[in-house]
Amino acid sequence: MELQKLSNGNPHHDAAMEEGSQPEKEKFLQQSDGSKRPQFTDFEGKTSFGMSVFNLSNAIMGSGILGLSYAMSNTGIILFLILLTCIASLSCYSIHLLLRSAGVVGIRAYEQLGFRAFGQPGKILAGIIITLHNIGAMSSYIFIVKYELPLVIQAFLGQTSNSEGWYMNGNYLIIIVTVCIILPLALMKHLGYLGYTSGFSLSCMVFFLAAVIYKKFNIACPLEVFGNYSMNTAIQEDTCTAKFFTVNQETVYTIPILAFAFVCHPEVLPIYTELSNPTKRRMQNIGNVSILGMFVMYFLTAIFGYLTFYDNTEAELLHTYSKVDLLDTLILCVRLAVLVAVTLTVPVVLFPIRRALLQLLFPGKPFHWLRHISIAVCLLFAVNLLVILVPNIRDIFGITGATTAPSLIFILPGLFYIRIIPTDEEPMNSRPKIQAACFATVGFLFMIMSLTFIILDWTNGDKRSLGGH
Repeated sequence: MELQKLSNGNPHHDAAMEEGSQPEKEKFLQQSDGSKRPQFTDFEGKTSFGMSVFNLSNAIMGSGILGLSYAMSNTGIILFLILLTCIASLSCYSIHLLLRSAGVVGIRAYEQLGFRAFGQPGKILAGIIITLHNIGAMSSYIFIVKYELPLVIQAFLGQTSNSEGWYMNGNYLIIIVTVCIILPLALMKHLGYLGYTSGFSLSCMVFFLAAVIYKKFNIACPLEVFGNYSMNTAIQEDTCTAKFFTVNQETVYTIPILAFAFVCHPEVLPIYTELSNPTKRRMQNIGNVSILGMFVMYFLTAIFGYLTFYDNTEAELLHTYSKVDLLDTLILCVRLAVLVAVTLTVPVVLFPIRRALLQLLFPGKPFHWLRHISIAVCLLFAVNLLVILVPNIRDIFGITGATTAPSLIFILPGLFYIRIIPTDEEPMNSRPKIQAACFATVGFLFMIMSLTFIILDWTNGDKRSLGGH
């Protein structure tokens, strides 16, 4: 899942590096005085290629996978595949820009690249964007708890109709889960074992994909819809037809959802630092393999989910299965696994937000429990309030994917590259810098267009809610 904790490396590192080191490695670790002592890392990277792929895949994988079938239902199969391929390819190029910039100045953190490119304002801007993106990620996780936990409780109680009890109210349940589970974990001084939840989270999503594929061949269309919901024959026939190209007012959410699902860029440089034999080409290959793996997993999830429910696909795919069979054992197990995964991931995502806020608001201050606890409580209060007030997880995917995602994938990497790469090495009219400028411009255009269409969709008031049509 996103923003997973990377394991600590060996705290010792040889003072001198091997004479035959790669030039990229020398640049990445070289001191400003020309020596080869490590400047930005105090340990030697030990992580293998395969484990680095696993770590970056965990960083990419997130709750966005639950909205991909919904995105496909509003674009059609072919258009979705084209958009997915474009976003994945651009993400690979974005990693190239970050690694190239890091190779010149030897910086391993996204915020530090911002400082190197634009000074303190650049560091603050990068920190704010990462913080907002993480808040969006936390909100999407708690949103899943809000809509899935009542269904799990309903299934365990053996009920086949909505209950009026307080324990079926998602707003009450997220407050209880936050206070009893998330807050105590978020108050820990160090992440510790919470970092290992990333592996469990990825396993849950693989289990989720397997269940989606299996259920495609066990749910017939037209749907025998659970509850008091009926469709006439004409609508059923149209609903069970797969579309290859389609555009509607919900299509504007597709690119933001896809962008949200591929954001991993703040974790690229820390993974690069911990990589054994950390060369740019080696790390680029790790990024390419990870993104390719997630591309395949995303497409399989989207197409099998879409071909199961067609136009009945909802913004959060798991919730759609409750319309068919609320007591389905397999889907219940998937729900439990995803609920545990996202609940344990929220504290992991909160830690870097708190660290960024401490650096911005209290720079140089020693650790203090009151600040540590207060920031966690305020963040969780704000996220819970956001989840209670926002009616649809699609809106969280859309706004986060339309603002912070293009900033992290397109705009900032392009600007960092232009500012950091020396002009005597690559003039402003050189092809790489022109490409980087175009890349950042595409990000700006994408952000403006997405936000414009989303706001227009909101003003129309004809919105497809999470609970149904």
